[in-house]
Amino acid sequence: MTVRRLDDAAHMRALAHPTRLRIVGLLRSGGPQTAAMLGDEIDEAPGTISYHCKRLADADFIEPAPELGSDRRERWWRATADHTSWDLADAFDDPERMLATTALDHTVADAYAAEYGRFIDQAPVLGREWVAASTSSDEVLRLTAEELAGLGAELRAVVERWTAVSDAHTPGDGSERVIAVTQSYRMGRA
Repeated sequence: MTVRRLDDAAHMRALAHPTRLRIVGLLRSGGPQTAAMLGDEIDEAPGTISYHCKRLADADFIEPAPELGSDRRERWWRATADHTSWDLADAFDDPERMLATTALDHTVADAYAAEYGRFIDQAPVLGREWVAASTSSDEVLRLTAEELAGLGAELRAVVERWTAVSDAHTPGDGSERVIAVTQSYRMGRA
């Protein structure tokens, strides 16, 4: 698994666009695709997708995959890493990076909320088994910063263990794409 550590404010701003974030996600989960294929999935014109792909390529999130094209007009793209990571705490001493990081975090939060909304809307067609297997819960805890960091590390370890199970599956074996979102953070003051 390749992880790209994101520290550059300009690259954060490039990824903070909702369409670009979605393109990177689709290329990571679905493999290389053309702008037309991505446009069908995102419901955007291929020209718009091509523009966003060029911006993502300039920031090294994706790259051309010319070996997949059948002619010169067909341009394929692939993700350059399996995951991207960044840390809001690392931006505290750089106002430009703080703005870029918070913009990116807001875009990611909106994407998670939209994805969960799609799940709720599609629940009747997904089937009882898949809906019953899904989970969404919350628990308000009282922890120190050190304990919160420990909780986060344990949650990441659980997801990493399930990544090996996921990697063993192939299309058609009864598995489906699922999203695992873990969130743990200090609540705002009321």
